[in-house]
Amino acid sequence: MSTYAADAAENLTVEGPSARFTYRRMGPRGGTPLVLLVRFRGTIDWWDPEFLDLLAADHDVILFDNVGIGHTTGRPRDSAEGFADGAVEFIQALGLPRVDLLGWSLGGIVAQYVVRRSPQLVRRLIVAGSSPGAPVPGAPAMSDRVRAIMEKPGGGAPDDVLYLFFPETDAGRAAGRQHLAHVSTRLRAGGPAISDEAARGQLTAVAKLQSVPFDQVRSHLESIKQPVLYANGVQDVMIPALASYVAVQHLDSAVLVLYSDAGHGFLFQHAEAFAAQVTNFLAG
Repeated sequence: MSTYAADAAENLTVEGPSARFTYRRMGPRGGTPLVLLVRFRGTIDWWDPEFLDLLAADHDVILFDNVGIGHTTGRPRDSAEGFADGAVEFIQALGLPRVDLLGWSLGGIVAQYVVRRSPQLVRRLIVAGSSPGAPVPGAPAMSDRVRAIMEKPGGGAPDDVLYLFFPETDAGRAAGRQHLAHVSTRLRAGGPAISDEAARGQLTAVAKLQSVPFDQVRSHLESIKQPVLYANGVQDVMIPALASYVAVQHLDSAVLVLYSDAGHGFLFQHAEAFAAQVTNFLAG
C-alpha cells in the first residue's frame, strides 16, 4: 500500500468559544490557506490522503472537525447556519484573516453559508458534489435507498460508501475500493466516529434544507461575489449534478466542471485531475 504524507499529519487543537477544535495542517505556508469542510457523517479521518497530498503539494491545506463532530468537542449543531458558525469560529480561532474554502457534499452547502454570513473571510470558494442548499427546479427527489443509507445508525459500511459515492461500473467500483483502502490507515487508528447525536443533527439540517424555497437560495447565490468553482460527477445518486448546473447560472463568477463517469466521490476517483482544477482555479 502506498504511503501518504497526509496520514502522518498530526492532530492539532485550538480553543474556540464553544469547542476545542481538532485540525490537521499540511503543505507550504504562505498565501491564502485552503480550508476543507467535510461531508455528511464524515470526520477528518475520511478525507482521502491521496487527494490531500495532491492539494498540499501547492497549498497550505487545513482540515478540521466542526463543533461536536469526530475529534472536536462541543455540542453538535443541527442546521447549515450552525455548521457555518462553527466553521467561522474555527477560522477565527486560528487567527486567519482570509481563506479559500473547499466544501464537499454537506460541507459544500456549509461553505456557501460561510460566504453569506462572513464574506470578508473568503477569497475563493470550491463546491464539490453539493448544491446551493435547496432542491433545484427539475431535480429528482432523493431515492428511498439513499435516504435509508443516510439514516442507518453508525454509517460508513463499505457497500454503502461504494453505492453512495461511486458509480455501479467496473471502473467506479475499483475507484471506490481504492478510496476505502486509502482511508483505512486513519480509520484503523481508531479515531472517534461521528456520534449518534451529531448524525441526528446533520439529518435534521438536511431535512431543513429540503424545505428551503429555491427563490430564497437564488437570492443567496446572487449575493456571492467571490469566484466559485462548482464540480460534480454526472452519476451522483446523492445530489444530482443538475444542482451544480443550476447554481452556476445565478453566480457572478463561476466555473462548472462535471465528470461523466463519476459520482459523489468524483474528487477521489479523479483525484489528480480535480486537484489540478483546484490549483488552477485558486491561482486564477
